[in-house]
Amino acid sequence: MEGDVMDKVEATATVCDFDPISGSIPATKVEITVSCRNLLDRDTFSKSDPLVVLYTQGVETKQWREFGRTEVIDNTLNPDFVRKYILDYFFEEKQNLRFDVYDIDSKSPDLAKHPNDFNDFLGQVYCTLGEIVGSPASRLEKQLVGIPGKTCGTIILSAEELGNCRDYATMQFCANKLDKKDFFGKSDPFMVFYRSNEDGTFTICHKTEVVKNTLNPVWEPFSIPVRALCNGDYNRDWERSVDVLCTSQRQPQCATELGTDSRTIKVEVYDWDRDGSHDFIGEFTTSYKELCRGQSQLNVYEVVNPKKKLKKKRYINSGTVSLLSFNVESEHTFLDYIKGGTQIHFTVAIDFTASNGNPSQSTSLHYMNPYQMNAYAMALKAVGEIIQDYDSDKMFPALGFGAKLPPDGRVSHEFPLNGNVENPYCNGIEGILEAYHQSLKTVQLYGPTNFAPVVNHVARYAAAVQDGSQYFVLLIITDGVISDMAQTKEAIVNGAKLPMSIIIVGVGQAEFDAMVELDGDDVRISSRGKLAERDIVQFVPFRDYMDRTGNHVLSMARLAKDVLAEIPDQLISYMKSRAIKPNPVPPPYSSCEQRETESV
Repeated sequence: MEGDVMDKVEATATVCDFDPISGSIPATKVEITVSCRNLLDRDTFSKSDPLVVLYTQGVETKQWREFGRTEVIDNTLNPDFVRKYILDYFFEEKQNLRFDVYDIDSKSPDLAKHPNDFNDFLGQVYCTLGEIVGSPASRLEKQLVGIPGKTCGTIILSAEELGNCRDYATMQFCANKLDKKDFFGKSDPFMVFYRSNEDGTFTICHKTEVVKNTLNPVWEPFSIPVRALCNGDYNRDWERSVDVLCTSQRQPQCATELGTDSRTIKVEVYDWDRDGSHDFIGEFTTSYKELCRGQSQLNVYEVVNPKKKLKKKRYINSGTVSLLSFNVESEHTFLDYIKGGTQIHFTVAIDFTASNGNPSQSTSLHYMNPYQMNAYAMALKAVGEIIQDYDSDKMFPALGFGAKLPPDGRVSHEFPLNGNVENPYCNGIEGILEAYHQSLKTVQLYGPTNFAPVVNHVARYAAAVQDGSQYFVLLIITDGVISDMAQTKEAIVNGAKLPMSIIIVGVGQAEFDAMVELDGDDVRISSRGKLAERDIVQFVPFRDYMDRTGNHVLSMARLAKDVLAEIPDQLISYMKSRAIKPNPVPPPYSSCEQRETESV
């Protein structure tokens, strides 16, 4: 009995710290293919011998670090490189990339010794990974620059999500004759799954529901991304390093070919207790490869409590767990929809209520410091610069609410920042910032703080396009307590049926308790007795992301990472609820396409 108590104490933190909603899933991996057209000819008696070097930029240091290189292709101005780069993709991050193109001279084969040799340099391109992924068919073509007075040609970058990123495993387990842990009953068992890491540690990846008062539970079937179950990692030949993938080999199509199959999966079985101090029953290990065998005697596992085994000579096990079913299916991913042409439309709504303070005074949240952006501008730039990569025309509606407008001083909760009611669109994020600055000079801050009009504004556009070709994201930046809670909740419940998401960023030091209710992470929002069909709202207070050292770039990166992280899943949840599949992707770029004729 004493051993059971110790087991309970040691196991409590492991289980209770797990949040099944935010359980970590390894990053989506995308493969970047590189081609160039009409490169500069730097060789006298032949054509250039090009090579492309990829650099990535750190968020904090802003330093460029070499990530990998293609092979060298001799004597061509139109190379299609075989080696590819494999990158971790995060929708919520601005992932800056730089591609440098060199002509490799036989006299200087080691590029590392001549990184800035002007005679070898053929041009470069700056972009983001989101820019590549968000381009039509995930294919970005840009002009090479970097040599004054020269036309350097173009680079073509194509992104492809690796196959195992979309595999989902669905499985069901039952148990037999588990240890009795409750004094007045049997046990309330549940299981916790952990995937193994390269360093020998384990990361929690799934927790089943609790089955009450039984020693022979049958748990509900559950689905989990294969990459979450067994890390979705690659064999050594596939690692993200300076060595890049050579596609002369056959492309792997399933997780077992990517080295995930033999990774250990540890499963712990517990008896649930109301106070959270769950009793440890025992554990067993398996692997993806073993689970793929499906229901059989090979997938009946003894649940063993190591401490009991050491103490009791006659101890055999604490019960058994059996796999009832297991299958793997591919599901459509966020990148499938983006590559199929789904556009993400970004709208911003800014709070112009009087509680922000007089914009001409330095204490105001709207104060325009000539040396740094205010919190409104930082939040707008942080979110907008990432989302803009997924909108082809880069034209964004920008609205204000809570101000008196000229010439008659009427209060508006849905006015265009550029003053054009017929066309509220601004050109890019810089266009929104410019319109925001101009509005502060023309409108009078007033009140109250009403969200419903701007939510309904975006909902009207979303309601007109429900075929999956467009998805709408509304960013509301506010300083205070909401005044029209009932109307806003109704607008959100109605909006949850539409292809839209809402991000609310609170600036300043006000209490934002009401915003937490709108977020709906803990309790799904409802209005007039109707529950929201989906969770479409994400709220964060900006003050939680401010860097203590005053590094605003880092503050903005942290904010964007948190508020945008849920957008891909929210988009997928809408598409699945309407049974919308991604559009077919246009035929991939081929080296057989018409290109400028090379002289022989």
